Amino acid sequence: MRKKVTIVGAGNVGATTAQRIFESGNADLILLDVVDGLPQGKALDILESGPVTGSDASILGTNDFIDTSNSDIVIITAGIPRKPGMSRDDLLLTNVKIVSDVTNNITANSPNALIIVVSNPLDAMVHCALETSGWPREKVFGMAGVLDTSRFRTFIAEELNVSIEDINAYVLGGHGDSMVPLLKYTTVGGIPIDKLIPSHTIDQIVQRTRDGGAEIVKLLKAGSAYYAPSASIAQMVESILLDKKRILPCCVLLHGEYGIDGLCMGVPVLLGNAGVEKIIEIVKKQITMKKYKIAIWEEVSGFIDVGADTKEKAEEIAEELMDEYGAEKLFYPEWNFGGADVAKYNGKHTHGNREVLGCEEINE
Repeated sequence: MRKKVTIVGAGNVGATTAQRIFESGNADLILLDVVDGLPQGKALDILESGPVTGSDASILGTNDFIDTSNSDIVIITAGIPRKPGMSRDDLLLTNVKIVSDVTNNITANSPNALIIVVSNPLDAMVHCALETSGWPREKVFGMAGVLDTSRFRTFIAEELNVSIEDINAYVLGGHGDSMVPLLKYTTVGGIPIDKLIPSHTIDQIVQRTRDGGAEIVKLLKAGSAYYAPSASIAQMVESILLDKKRILPCCVLLHGEYGIDGLCMGVPVLLGNAGVEKIIEIVKKQITMKKYKIAIWEEVSGFIDVGADTKEKAEEIAEELMDEYGAEKLFYPEWNFGGADVAKYNGKHTHGNREVLGCEEINE
C-alpha cells in the first residue's frame, strides 16, 4: 500500500510538486486548496497523465481537510507569493496566519504525519508550524537548503561548463540574505572550488545564489519560482518515503547545535522515514595545547603537533595556526593548575574544564 502525501496549496509550487511525486509513483496524493475547483481540476489533469508517465498512483483534489486524514506527509505550500520588490519577510504577517490555520487542521486530521513547510518566510513559518502543532522538531521541518544548494550548483556548473553531477556543495543558514554557501566543502570533481574559480567570481556566484529567488520574481513579474522548489521538495519526500536516509540541508529547530538554541535554520540533516533522524554538525577545527605543545584537531585529518620552547612562543604559533586552519577556538591547559585542567582562549585567558573535554589532550 502506498503512503499518503497531502499538499496544501494548489498554486504553482503545490501543483508542480504534486505532479513530480505522482510521476514517481511513490505515493498517493491529496491536493488541497481553498479555491473551489482549482485543486480538483489540477489533480484530474495530473491523474490523466498517468498512462503516459507510467504512474499508477492516485491523486484527489479537494477543498476539505477531511480528505487529508491519516496522511503520512503533509507539505505546506499555501500562502501569498512574492511580487517584484518584495522580500520574503514582507510575507510574514499574512502567511503566519495561513500556516497556523493549516497546521491546526493537520494535527486534527493526521496526528502521525510529518510536516514539510515551504511557505515563506521559511525559517519563521517552520517555527510557526512547530509552535502551533507542539510536535517535536523531528516531525516539522522546512525546505530551503536543497533549493539554495541546487541554485548554487547550477551557477557553478554554468561558470565552469561542467556537469552538475560532479559538483558537491552545501548552502546552509537562513533562506534569504543570511544563507551561507560552504565554500570549504564545495568541490568540482573532488577539486576545491577555489582552485578552479577566482575569488571575485565565487563572490558573484554566492551573491547570485542569495538573490536566486528574487531574480526569478523580477523576470516573471507575477509570481515566483516553482520548478526548482518543487524538485527540491520531491527530493526530500523521496528520501522519507523510501527511507533513503540522505543527508540534505533542511530548515530545522536547533537545540544548541552550531551554538544556536531556539532558532530554525538550514543545516545538514539525515532524512529518513522518521523525518529528521539526525542533525549533522560539521566539526570545526580546534586547537589544543598542553605544556607548550599545540595540536590542530579535525575529525578527518587527526592531529598535527607543533612543539614550542616557551609559553609565549606556543601562543604565537597557536594564533598563526588558528588563522591558517580557520579554527574558531583555542584550548590549552591552565599552566598554574597543571594536570588536565583546560582553559578556553577567546581573546583572554579564562579557566574552564568539563565543558571543553571534547578536545583531545596532547601529552608530552
